[in-house]
Amino acid sequence: MQLNISPETFETNAELLKVLAHPVRLCLVRGLMENGPCNVTNIQSCLGVPQSTISQHLAKLKAFGVLSCTRSGREVTYAVTHQTAQKLIRALFDATQPI
Repeated sequence: MQLNISPETFETNAELLKVLAHPVRLCLVRGLMENGPCNVTNIQSCLGVPQSTISQHLAKLKAFGVLSCTRSGREVTYAVTHQTAQKLIRALFDATQPI
């Protein structure tokens, strides 16, 4: 069997799946896709988990490039910018549910 896809592509996609493979991170990415860019305080009020937990998960998503952030003064706003991650989230959740 011969594949026309490089081993690096498989490695990158496997790493993306690992980054997304946590319920809080899935919820964060889906929520940002559905609601648009948000700051940690707004995200925390929606999820009801400690802000430190959200910050840790956001850092992992940002480090892999799933999220980007913009700073305005002391406020940091996060947005989903990784196209493959967006496609995965859409595929994981029923098309009848808004994203």
